[in-house]
Amino acid sequence: MKIKKGDTVYIRCGAARGKTGRVLNVNPNKGKILVEGINMRKKNQRPTQKSPKGGIITIEAPIDLSNVALYSSSLGGPTKTITKVIDEGGRKKKVRVCRETGEQI
Repeated sequence: MKIKKGDTVYIRCGAARGKTGRVLNVNPNKGKILVEGINMRKKNQRPTQKSPKGGIITIEAPIDLSNVALYSSSLGGPTKTITKVIDEGGRKKKVRVCRETGEQI
């Protein structure tokens, strides 16, 4: 999986097309991710001891992984990535690298 929690992603499809957001959660088994401020849905909340009033709350709903791409701030848009192995202090480490600019993500 190329997208991880905390990454900035570009939305390619749907009502939020062209927007960017930070990844809050990734579910690789279902192929879904949760993006901050994207795909907002309303939910009816029952009154509980924590929130005695209840009411309607707005939450993020998951979107499909195929509808997003990693966002590159240097390009100002979506980017494709490759994985490179670098030698860091005698230890090998895998890093994601932007294909167009070659910068580490």
